[in-house]
Amino acid sequence: MKVLIIEDESRAANALERLLGKVAPEMKVVGKLETVRDAIAFLQSGLALDLVFSDIQLADGLSLEIFKVVQPPCPIIFTTAFDQYAVEAFRSNGIDYLLKPISEERMLEALAKVKRLSPEISLADILALTRPQPQQTYKSRFMIKVGDELKSIPVAEVRAFFSLEKATFLLTLQGRKYVMDQTLDQVAEVLNPQAFFRINRKYIIGFDAYSHIYSWSNSRLRLVIEGVQDHEIVVARDRVAGFKEWLDR
Repeated sequence: MKVLIIEDESRAANALERLLGKVAPEMKVVGKLETVRDAIAFLQSGLALDLVFSDIQLADGLSLEIFKVVQPPCPIIFTTAFDQYAVEAFRSNGIDYLLKPISEERMLEALAKVKRLSPEISLADILALTRPQPQQTYKSRFMIKVGDELKSIPVAEVRAFFSLEKATFLLTLQGRKYVMDQTLDQVAEVLNPQAFFRINRKYIIGFDAYSHIYSWSNSRLRLVIEGVQDHEIVVARDRVAGFKEWLDR
């Protein structure tokens, strides 16, 4: 089966490809695209596909716009950190809707649905698509070592996580900084994406972490975060659209 992945986070796209290789080695990923524009051009090329995995929020807009321009050539499994687009995803030929991070069990369920469903999706499938999925659990606190003492910091008291000189730091709402054992990538995997957003390779911020937002060069945004001396906390250009949507909820 030929599979297309539409995902603007390269780490997430690679993780999805690895998961497919594990649970469905017969599937071959023939392309990984990051933008609405590139996806439209690819699908208009007429290449035969058996399945599309598509994130909802891309760097230049919602992937749902792709399928308003191009008739989907095959079933689509939507992947996202948010759940508010389920009904519209179905209208775009979606047959399942996976919330990140995607478990092996949910992936197997989605692929089983691909194999048993025809392009004509029944009312039962609509109801299955819009039925609430099990609540994803995220980390509620981090254990931090301070000298010989261990501190338990609730996630609700965290303003931001950031990396500096090969170390990862936790910044609390009170302005205290603690060194963490985890990498920033590891931290990102266990945080609720509704509460935290990774604005670039160095920073993950909480919803109320910033005090000011300014327009910056190359269509980027610069943030001011209390307790951080870095004067160039910049939202990466390919994450600006997703960041604005995350804020505007």
